Amino acid sequence: MEILKAVFKFMIASTLLVGGILVGGTIFAAKKIDSAGDKLEETLHG
Repeated sequence: MEILKAVFKFMIASTLLVGGILVGGTIFAAKKIDSAGDKLEETLHG
């Protein structure tokens, strides 16, 4: 039973870690894309 609890805790920790990395990466990518879009708009429309 203790092994099962340890595995369950590890699974929860891993899920939270991977989820946090994915959310952070998505936010970072969105900001970079938004910045690139602003530069492109400024170039096209002066």
